Amino acid sequence: MKSKKTAKTYYDNDADLSLLKGKKVVVLGYGSQGHAQALNLKDSGVDVLVAVRPGGKGWALALKHGWTSGVNLTSDLNAAVRQADWIHFLLPDETQGPVWKENVQPNLKKGAVLSWSHGFNIRYNKLTGVVPPKEADVVLIAPKGPGHLVRRTYEEGKGTPALVAVEQDFSGKAKAYALAFCKAIGATRAGVIETTFTEETETDLFGEQNVLCGGTADLVKAGFETLVKAGYQPEIAYFECLHELKLITDLIQEGGIGWMNHSISDTAEYGEYSRGPKLITAAVKAQMKKNLKDVQDGTFAKEYLKEKASGAPKMAKARKAMAEHPIEVVGERLRSMMPWLKKKE
Repeated sequence: MKSKKTAKTYYDNDADLSLLKGKKVVVLGYGSQGHAQALNLKDSGVDVLVAVRPGGKGWALALKHGWTSGVNLTSDLNAAVRQADWIHFLLPDETQGPVWKENVQPNLKKGAVLSWSHGFNIRYNKLTGVVPPKEADVVLIAPKGPGHLVRRTYEEGKGTPALVAVEQDFSGKAKAYALAFCKAIGATRAGVIETTFTEETETDLFGEQNVLCGGTADLVKAGFETLVKAGYQPEIAYFECLHELKLITDLIQEGGIGWMNHSISDTAEYGEYSRGPKLITAAVKAQMKKNLKDVQDGTFAKEYLKEKASGAPKMAKARKAMAEHPIEVVGERLRSMMPWLKKKE
């Protein structure tokens, strides 16, 4: 199965960091990506202002990281936007619409660059209300790793790969600006792949729902439940269906599925070939296709925004059920036996 597209990739030599000289970059939000990208930008010599509402975890973390209130840290979003040559949105998806309408749109400079690390609010702008003016560059800079990895690899002199896209090119230099930003956060050290807002958003949501989060979590729980109901000890089921999963995914990440198969026993490999297809059946693939359609036509986005606007009752119920699931209860105890695991923050 071959892709019809060949990804165009950019590196350090393709990006000109000097394009950011003299630009005031305002980073909205200071969470996982916010702290990493803001710190990397600052260390690359970019004039950065972090804008975050006071009193929350983001504000406290920014102060802890050395940002100074009234200098390069502010809670006045309106004032921050008025002086911004570049605004980088790193707020939760559901909060960007209200912030856009209340703080950004009324105060935006003509010709400012607008950027995101996830395309949700642009891809579904009919639902979110985030419609940039024509007199603005609209770009995507999306690191393919969590914030702590983006920061750590930068500090190590390496980088985390990223995606780049241009939705709107008012200046005629939108891609060059975006690549300069990628270089400033260290992404061009590893490689930056060109995409579109639509492709990034739709594949990201699909991957989360069907493989990385929804698919994996439900598969793990189903395997655990099957073993426990068959009379096996929960502790043994936990090790076989959850704990060892990281060992397998690490191998896949290091060298692909082929390397994982090379590294496991022939028994395990044959079990993969002979039983995996019986589990991931045509019905499962048909549901994946339906889930993808919900992403493409906006059904999922509309449902998600409605859920958050109503106080997220379904999410609260699901979180409670997950916290009470036997795999979480036994897992908490077993993880206490593993001092090498990093403690949760």
